[in-house]
Amino acid sequence: MEYILIIISAIFVNNVVLSQFLGICPFLGVSKKISTAAGMGAAVTFVLTLATIVTYLIQAYILVPLDLKYLQTIAFILVIAALVQMVEIILKKVSPSLYQALGVFLPLITTNCCILGVAIMVGDGTYNTQGLEPSLLSGIVFAIATAIGFALALILFAGIREHLEMMNIPKGMQGMPIALISAGIMALAFMGFSGLV
Repeated sequence: MEYILIIISAIFVNNVVLSQFLGICPFLGVSKKISTAAGMGAAVTFVLTLATIVTYLIQAYILVPLDLKYLQTIAFILVIAALVQMVEIILKKVSPSLYQALGVFLPLITTNCCILGVAIMVGDGTYNTQGLEPSLLSGIVFAIATAIGFALALILFAGIREHLEMMNIPKGMQGMPIALISAGIMALAFMGFSGLV
């Protein structure tokens, strides 16, 4: 039951983009088409899950035992950047078709603050509001649910932006102004889920 609460909380109640404002750059930059938003969502899900596993293990078995917790942010940034590069090299060799599908999005993920934010929350155990003992399994569940919430928000926002392209919008509101207003309304809509958990 606790894992279900973590999933619902990460996807709807504490959506990483609309509630915690992490990952705003790709949210605004890659959300012009549903296809690119879906690709970015898939790439974030893949990298966020891997990054969470690796950073949790580094936190639990290197930083905490050696009393180097103050190096957490720098270590996590380096690990995420190296992980994205490794994934890019491996995908290029093993699956060129998947590399072509995710190729544009993988470099963008390196600078996505959503990945770093989730890694820090899992490392510190601050994601856990359901009273579970922080563990690797609950961290992975949280990371996957957060990535799904990120992808959901990105795809919904891309759908809204595609629809707005066909609308008759005043010249001063076209482009980013109407996109920001739409994102604000979406964030307000997601606040309606706050009573779920």
